[in-house]
Amino acid sequence: MMGAIALVPAAGSGSRMASDTPKQYLDLLGKPLIWHTLTALHAVAALERIFVVISAEDEWWDGYDWQDFGRLVVMRCGGDSRAESVLNGLQALSLFTASDTWVLVHDAARPCVDPAQVGGMIDTLADDPVGGILALPVADTLKQASGDTRIAETTSRAGLWQAQTPQMFRLAMLAGALETGMGPDITDEASALEKQGESPRLLMGSPWNLKVTYPHDLQLASLILAARED
Repeated sequence: MMGAIALVPAAGSGSRMASDTPKQYLDLLGKPLIWHTLTALHAVAALERIFVVISAEDEWWDGYDWQDFGRLVVMRCGGDSRAESVLNGLQALSLFTASDTWVLVHDAARPCVDPAQVGGMIDTLADDPVGGILALPVADTLKQASGDTRIAETTSRAGLWQAQTPQMFRLAMLAGALETGMGPDITDEASALEKQGESPRLLMGSPWNLKVTYPHDLQLASLILAARED
């Protein structure tokens, strides 16, 4: 029985990056962005396998050398949305993986995740009945905008957390939640479990575990990774 595996959905186009290159393949310190993400996950000894879900039409993946990633498995079953890619990956995994295997879903566009923090997450949640996610308490004042982008009101940040990844749940539980609750309100794995009445645990994440979404995020990621190497 596998103990814990990682699933990395990487079938998106990254339209908000204003580039013809899919976000996961953008250059980051001389390597594709996803290379740094996979490097971090491969540094987590507790992860027995790392599965990457890419589009069946992906023309970029084979242009890079992945032979140094000994625990890497590629699945060309990506969907039209992140949730669909995750579900397709889970359904493929279920054919040869125990239903109670812990699956850590991690964004391909979070290259600065700390391997030690991921390892600690696996240890902390090992006996949890549901699972949990890395997240950060919201620190900034939140404003609700009106239709003309003026402030309508200030929203209390008390008790609010900003979700990150990895998000760690058992294979069958997560697949079942996505199968029955798929919809536009499912923006991460935890929201699918919440829709089923479950309460995933919040684990303290890191401000360095940023998600590369806009062009300036790529520069921030390069600074974080360069500083870590130094």
